[in-house]
Amino acid sequence: MINNAFVHALFNWCVKILIDGGHLLGISYEEINIWIFCIIEPIAFFLMLVIILMQWRKIRRLKSANSPDSR
Repeated sequence: MINNAFVHALFNWCVKILIDGGHLLGISYEEINIWIFCIIEPIAFFLMLVIILMQWRKIRRLKSANSPDSR
């Protein structure tokens, strides 16, 4: 099990990065949190899902084109 002190230190470090990033961009901690976790992350997840599905279809198509049955 991960040390509880480590988890707290990691969380505090992440919060500090968000606060510093908010100051750098001129927005609050809450705003940068919303941008990252409610807007950017879901978009990135959806794009990765689309790419994964496209790659899966391409691999399936290539495997079926190279199978001995198709020759």
